[in-house]
Parts: sequence; C-alpha cells; structure tokens
Amino acid sequence: MAKRNAQGGGSIRQRKDGTWEARVTIGTNPGTGKPDRKSIYGKTQKEVRQKMTEILSALDKGTYKAPNKITVSAWLQEWLTTYCANKVKPLTYSSYQGIIRNHITPYIGAVELQAVRGSHIQRVYNAMTEAGASGKTVKNVSAVLHKAFSIAIKQGIIASNPCDGAELPKATRKEIKPLTDEEIPMFLDAIEDSPMRNAYALCLFAGLREGECLGLSWKQIDFKRKRIVISQQLQKRKDGDKAYYIAPSTKSSRPRTIEPPAIAFEYLKQEHIRQLENRLKAGRAWSNPDDLVFTDELGKHFATATFYNRFKRIAASIGRPDARPHDLRHTAATVAIANGADIKSVQDLLGHATASFTLNVYAHTSEQMMKDTADRVQSYYDTIRKHG
Repeated sequence: MAKRNAQGGGSIRQRKDGTWEARVTIGTNPGTGKPDRKSIYGKTQKEVRQKMTEILSALDKGTYKAPNKITVSAWLQEWLTTYCANKVKPLTYSSYQGIIRNHITPYIGAVELQAVRGSHIQRVYNAMTEAGASGKTVKNVSAVLHKAFSIAIKQGIIASNPCDGAELPKATRKEIKPLTDEEIPMFLDAIEDSPMRNAYALCLFAGLREGECLGLSWKQIDFKRKRIVISQQLQKRKDGDKAYYIAPSTKSSRPRTIEPPAIAFEYLKQEHIRQLENRLKAGRAWSNPDDLVFTDELGKHFATATFYNRFKRIAASIGRPDARPHDLRHTAATVAIANGADIKSVQDLLGHATASFTLNVYAHTSEQMMKDTADRVQSYYDTIRKHG
C-alpha cells in the first residue's frame, strides 16, 4: 500500500520484490503539461525516505537538478565544440584539447557529470602532482575544469562547481637563471656565426618571446623612432598537420610598443642587409609572403625547434647547458631592473598583464634594486649630516 509523504510532495511504497520505491513530483512536463515525477529506489523504507526528503528540500531551495547521465568526458567534448570552437584562439583550443586528453579524461572522464564532487577534483590534482606535474600545469587543468563546469551550471545540468571543493597545490615558481654579466659577452661572441645570430640578439636586448621574435615583420619596426610594435607571433598548430602560421595577436592579446636599446637596431639593420643578400641569391625561389624579419636563405620562417636546438648548442658552448631561449627574455628584464628601470617600464617591455606579476617574477632583482635605492638615500642623508 502506498504511504503518502506528510507534506504531500511524494509517496512511498514497497514493491513485490521487497525493495522500496518513492515517487516525487519534480515539476511539470513542458510537453504534456502533466506532473513530471521521479522514482527513487532503495532496500529500505528509511533509505528511500531520506533520498526523497533530500530531493524535496532541493526543490524548495531551487537547487534541484534533473538527472542527466552525461559523463565528464562527453560534457567536455560538448563544451569544446559548442562553447570554445571559433570563440578562442586556435592555440588555446589546442591547449584545451591536450589538457582534457592528457590530464582529465584518464582520471574522471567516465564519471557522470552530476556525480562529480570536490573529492574527485582533488584526486586529479593529487595524482598530477605525484606524477611530477608542475603547479602551473595543475592550475591550467583547474582553469579548464572550472570553465567547463561553469557552463554546465548555466545550462542547468549541475547545481554547483565541484572545483570549489578542491584545493590547488601550492605553486612554486621555478628559479629564473638569466645570463650573468660575464656570460652575456660570451654569448654574443658564440652566436656570431649562427644564421639566427640577429634573432637571438633581439631576444636578448628587447626581451621578446620566441614566437614574437620569429613572427616579427619589417612593418612592425620603426628605425627612425627606434620603436618596435609587437602585435603578432609565429605559432605551430597542435592538430594533425602541425603547420606554422602567423597569429595576429600576442600572448596577452594586446599589441605593445617597445623602445629597446639602440644596439637592438644595429642587429636589425644587419639582418636587413643579410636578408637582401639572400633574396638576390635566391632569385625567383625567394618567398616571404608575411614580410618576416628572420628567415632562411629562401625567405622561409625559422622553425621553433631549430631555433631552440641551435640555441641549446650555443648555450652549452659557454658553459650554460641549462639555459633556454626564454632565458634571454629574463636577461633583458634583469638587466633593465638592475640598471634602474622601474617595474612598470619592465612590465610594458615584456607585455605582462600586471606590474605585480612582473614584480613577483623578478623579485630577486627588485630586492637588489630596493637595496641600491636605500643605499643611495642613506648616502644623501650622510651628506646632509656631514655638511649640517
């Protein structure tokens, strides 16, 4: 015999096989206009009553979500296709795909989206950390999950974001290792015979990212005003063909105008002469449709892998096998700060989103700068006291 719930929101009955069933009215079916009911099953009357009470409570609070069997993997694919394709940069889209494929699907891809809790997300973070993933990588995974779950909330599939119930591991920033005052001239000597000499030099003097340097075009350089506009970069697709292309944006999505030291333009002038000579030699074989600054003998852009591998050989020759092309950018920043540049100016040079980020990255250099400032101020007061 069916037993009515005291509040009239549902009913409980024992089935012929001895199990119990509760039926709860969760709303009105928009197609028929009739009550939309949900059945809950359990081994005991107490079990189904508790489940029914939880549903009724959620209905009262407006937090109830109708059952949806979609898995995390299926939802992430839906999110990519519907909410990311044609809305984010190609490189960002590829990066999302890689994060989902390598770090999310293997752990919780088969879990139903509505069943995901903070503990599931925490286990993902913990497993990644134990496997040696950096704090930045874990943070990137968290960002993708948070975005995808946020859309699921807006679509009424889940009531809350399970990422809010997990704690990211403490991020530890890797120590940056710019070239020292002794290593800089050694590096400049070592690149003399490299076809990428002028590109490496520009990264060193102007603090460009690798893609910004290799994607730089002549129209972005103002030799008269000694300025460079950074508004595009060379990128490599992460899909099947892995072709290179010029992305009309920077990492921060905002163009920036920089004024590097005059020595940077000396190397650019030499590159211009080198390119003109190569163009004359190549004749009809020459092809540089993007008017790139740094090209090979036929006008083709340099491959990032070649740029990296040749740099590593050069770095090893001066006793810095650990150095990476990005360390040239770090060198530009530390040299600027050590010679009195303020953090805001360095932020503008590097294209960082905020000055605080620049300050965090180059804290060791800025600390020395603060010490130097304190010494200069102390010297000022010592002079006043001496003549007072």
